[in-house]
Amino acid sequence: MTATEFGIVYAVHIITSHFGSVASKVCECLLRRGPLSSREISRLAASDINHTKVKDILYLLIHHNCVQAFSIDPPDGSESKATVQYIALFRNIIHGARYNKFSKVVNEELGSQCSGLLDGLLSNGRLTLEQLIDRDRDSKKPMGSEVIRDSLQKLVAARFIERVPSPEPVLGNKDEGPAQKKRGAKASKIFKEPESLEERILEAATPVDAIRFPFIFEQDSSSTVADDDSNIPEGKRKQPEVDYSSGPSNEVIWRPNFEELIRRLRHKACVEIVKERRDEGCANVMKAMLEVGRSQEKKAKTDKSVRTPIFFSVPMSMGSIYEELIKTDAGREMTQARVEACLEQLSATSSYLPAFVIESDDSYIVDFKSIISVAQKDEMESVVMRRYGKEAFRMFRYLSQEDRFVETDKIADAALTEKKDTPQILLKMWRDGYLHMQKLAVTGVYMPFLLWKVNKLIVSRQMLDEMYHASLNLSLRLTHEKDSEKELLLLPMEKLEGALKERRNKYRAKSVLLTSASFKLDDAILLFHDF
Repeated sequence: MTATEFGIVYAVHIITSHFGSVASKVCECLLRRGPLSSREISRLAASDINHTKVKDILYLLIHHNCVQAFSIDPPDGSESKATVQYIALFRNIIHGARYNKFSKVVNEELGSQCSGLLDGLLSNGRLTLEQLIDRDRDSKKPMGSEVIRDSLQKLVAARFIERVPSPEPVLGNKDEGPAQKKRGAKASKIFKEPESLEERILEAATPVDAIRFPFIFEQDSSSTVADDDSNIPEGKRKQPEVDYSSGPSNEVIWRPNFEELIRRLRHKACVEIVKERRDEGCANVMKAMLEVGRSQEKKAKTDKSVRTPIFFSVPMSMGSIYEELIKTDAGREMTQARVEACLEQLSATSSYLPAFVIESDDSYIVDFKSIISVAQKDEMESVVMRRYGKEAFRMFRYLSQEDRFVETDKIADAALTEKKDTPQILLKMWRDGYLHMQKLAVTGVYMPFLLWKVNKLIVSRQMLDEMYHASLNLSLRLTHEKDSEKELLLLPMEKLEGALKERRNKYRAKSVLLTSASFKLDDAILLFHDF
């Protein structure tokens, strides 16, 4: 899904808070105008930013994974050189507001030492092992170089960090058209089908896994994993050995792997959704399935209707699921018959709940789209309930289930509302962009029939824009609270008494409330934009 208006404003605010107003002008220029060369940016961004300063800012933003450079081969027969252009990575910029979530994910799985190392990469963008060791040496509680090396290996093995991509991938002329669909593919193989320019650039910049996660392949040099076609995306198999991800001393440069961090958050959300809509046993089975399929989870072609990627797990057998399940205390309490019953429950479809798992030839595939769609639907209905009331909620739910144009009287009957009040409620939701209206003229009738439908794509985009707006307001309010109590926050807590201590406690309560609200709002943004 492309960035909305308030999405761009929110992204610019994040850049401003991290790197200052000058960097935000350059970033906003790229977000609003698309890929540009450095000279085009210096001409369009602001009159007070010269070309040298623009290049410095671009290098800074690239270092912090907010911008990617690229070039396109000139047409055949042309003597002109390829011009380096720059594209803002909207997703990565928004990730700047959820570093605490990423740190928590790593802390829960690998411990505080690994999460501390990730924090360094999140705050500094890109670092070599030597720089990580120097950073640790200057800290108050140094862990030591051996612990740093061990933690780095764990992070790479879990794919939480990766080698930096190519600094300037070149897109060939023949790749400018949309990618051709792969025909005759097996059901178990889902190919990437990049459509947008950003996806094509990132695809070209990303090295093969053997280079991207070198420690994993070095641990088993005799393994054929690195040469297996199933692990190397098409278009990368002939990619030569590259040294673009090494520093001056030939050291590997590392950065956070946002793709894997978001995958873990998506898995966590899926387990919570299954637990809420089914039961704890089904949630345990889902968690085991996600663990089994994690290393082979594939990103399928982008959904053209919403411009977001669709994710599928690979087919897995009952035996592999049960084998993973019994590794946990909760799983050991479940018999195989109970697991089979849970899989049957997860594969079942009802009028109000889709199947969360696809069963095919004694194999099971997690359907992420179905699971996430349930949470999105709940979020939409919750917003409608709070904003328009119970009657509007019933109408919205009915139209969502019907997924077609329905006339006003039928909506009133289905939602059990007064027919005279129904048009006003529907019109109110239509004006705010939550419904699509169509007028049907009938011969001999003065007033046309009004037909109504929920356009989920428009509603999702509308809600996402409102969420970005709300997140921006919460962030600005938190900044305002900090600035207004700046002098008070400089005083030691133990020296505060009376009115000053009470003021400090009030500030802390406000800060906790605003931060908590921002976290919950970001969970909803993840549902509609990243999952």
